[in-house]
Amino acid sequence: MKHHPVRLRLPGPDGTTRPYEPRPAPLPLPPGPAPSSRTVFSAAHVVADPYADVSPDSPAAVDWDATLAFRRHLWSHGLGVAEAMDTAQRGMGLDWPAAAELIRRSAVEARAVGGRIACGVGTDQLGGDQLGAGRHGTGAGTSRVRAAYEEQLALVEEAGAQPILMASRALAATARGPEDYLALYTDLLRQSSRPVILHWLGPMFDPALYGYWGSADLDAATETFLDVVRAHPDKVDGIKVSLLDARREVELRRRLPAGVRCYTGDDFNYPELIAGDELGFSHALLGIFDPLGPLAAQAVRLLDEGDTGAFRAVLDPTVELSRHLFRPPTRFYKTGVVFLAWLAGHQTHFTMVGGLQSARSLPHLARAYELADGLGLFPDPARAAHRMQSLLTVQGVPQ
Repeated sequence: MKHHPVRLRLPGPDGTTRPYEPRPAPLPLPPGPAPSSRTVFSAAHVVADPYADVSPDSPAAVDWDATLAFRRHLWSHGLGVAEAMDTAQRGMGLDWPAAAELIRRSAVEARAVGGRIACGVGTDQLGGDQLGAGRHGTGAGTSRVRAAYEEQLALVEEAGAQPILMASRALAATARGPEDYLALYTDLLRQSSRPVILHWLGPMFDPALYGYWGSADLDAATETFLDVVRAHPDKVDGIKVSLLDARREVELRRRLPAGVRCYTGDDFNYPELIAGDELGFSHALLGIFDPLGPLAAQAVRLLDEGDTGAFRAVLDPTVELSRHLFRPPTRFYKTGVVFLAWLAGHQTHFTMVGGLQSARSLPHLARAYELADGLGLFPDPARAAHRMQSLLTVQGVPQ
């Protein structure tokens, strides 16, 4: 279908509208091989079934064809897929039965195309382990938390995927102190059949994880986290840090045992962390690489050639979009990610599981569109503009 250029009027946060003329052509971002100098994962979103007659409280209804097609898109650009993570609305609309099905299906697709996949292992099958559960909201003892982790670890390993041990709301609610974290994670690492990725997700992404690793003091929490890694470094492929604090991440990665990677989860400072310094660098496991996937892969291939300046020239301009999508309340960044996937043509609708398409304002979405279009992220800018125009019209913004 041929789309003719349009001019838009975009709403701003002050209640006014401004004219915007979409760019005429996208950036050339062809598929390519996996980068060799860094291991790069994109945490991938799920596509809801727009025809399902569900409410926000219903079990997730997923469009499996579109969801798996998006993963093939990421693999075609040489990226790994981090599956069933918070980007996939884990604990924010995607329940454990749907997450388990997602893991199984994506692992099959990964084998079919030779794509790299790592999958989230958590405890969300426990009753009450939902966003907003208080510090004592689940009532689950650490033995139940351990059993839940073990069930999910077994499923991921049976699927043939690399496990990512995610932070657990239930553990945050029931652990008595650092010793409970150390004991439980040490048990899980002993059981794992292959090296895992340990994920430290900060409370800006999920308020129920406040005080993870047994302390609200990040310095104390860091020591417990490192103790877990040091207990079995042969079972830890890497750590994923999502604290949005570049200085702390750099200090942490310099203290890791030899051979343990640091995967940045910092969607505010990822270019400098991936580029690294004279003492090392971070690999990447990022939600922002869902919309940035092809551009991010192209940028990291420049690092393969040793051209840090060119890498930064490509990736630095994307930070404004990322910081916009991940602005507080940060956990609602998924809305912007799915919105951009719709505009880019990866799905036919802007519907999310749990009704989360309503979590960001129209001015927020308009600015996300403007920034993404300016970066050349849309394969068909005219189609993206027409879709944006249709949304604005439905929302009552004169065009």
